[in-house]
Amino acid sequence: MLHLATSLALLALAALSGFAASALGLPLPFMLGPLAVSALVATLIPERLPDGYRFPEPVRLAFIAIIGLMIGAQVTPALFAEAHHYALTLGAVTLFVGLAHGIGYAVFRHVGGYDSTTAFYASTPGGLYESIEMGEAAGADMTRLMMQQFLRVIAVVTMLPFGLSLWLGEPVGSAGGMSLARAEVPWSDLPLVALAGLGGLALGRALRLPAWQLTGPMALTAALSLSGYLGFEIPQWLVNLAQMILGTALGMRFTGLSRGLLLRGAGLAAVSVLGMLTLGVALAAALHTLTSESVDVLIISLAPGGVTEMALVALSLNANPAFVTLHHIYRILLTVLVIGAVTKFRPARRAAPPDQ
Repeated sequence: MLHLATSLALLALAALSGFAASALGLPLPFMLGPLAVSALVATLIPERLPDGYRFPEPVRLAFIAIIGLMIGAQVTPALFAEAHHYALTLGAVTLFVGLAHGIGYAVFRHVGGYDSTTAFYASTPGGLYESIEMGEAAGADMTRLMMQQFLRVIAVVTMLPFGLSLWLGEPVGSAGGMSLARAEVPWSDLPLVALAGLGGLALGRALRLPAWQLTGPMALTAALSLSGYLGFEIPQWLVNLAQMILGTALGMRFTGLSRGLLLRGAGLAAVSVLGMLTLGVALAAALHTLTSESVDVLIISLAPGGVTEMALVALSLNANPAFVTLHHIYRILLTVLVIGAVTKFRPARRAAPPDQ
């Protein structure tokens, strides 16, 4: 009961912070506002949280599925009209993965002073959970590894919308009034949305898809959309709620970390992510001259953030989120394959004791 009350209190704070961020015109307000508030709670007053508290994982999964349903609904035959450019864009992702990993490794190894094993797995530009699992098996410092991987996603989610807002001269996200959701959707459609979400989660898990919480519902809805048999809309309030849930869950990842270690990790994450984003901008500019895609969509497709979060940025720009998601799934698959191959040939070492 205490854990439930804590979750409800966090969501109340998330709602307040989301509307406040929206009123201030911040990008992605309903995700970044709750993320900031929950991160402050996790780091400044962790003693106020119940022992062993974690944000409910089933709730997070359910709302990731909502985002997947929205993305899948945008998969139409028009998406494949530019398929002849995919060799170029996916090739750029391949180049990005190798160079971005090298940038991150240099930052964590030579600036942060991390041991080579921890630096290698902490600097991967994708495959968050796979990197953590393989890094643990290889003997990485798990405190630093987990912190840097979560900070990578959070840094991209924070820096990219702000950068795009400055470049475009207007807020990115629902603060800018952009969304593919509908404000008015009949309540009678919600059971259909719930069934599709549950079916998509089951499909993603059964097929062991990468980022299955997102890609399973997306694949199911995409198939229905392409077949023409079924289509439905997601109400705007549900999309806003999904962003609040995801932002709160991300912020709570910092529970238990010492402030000194967290501040140092945040600085290293900012440097490494800035280097990766600079690389992504350069590749996007080159791709823009070879394809019909806009630079901002290509930047989002190359950014080393979470699939769900980058899809939300794409949604906020009225860009095709299915195109963006396709490239992020490829980035994750490629990263996991590379680190999996390297892990087989790297000798395991004993993990260093974590900082207290």
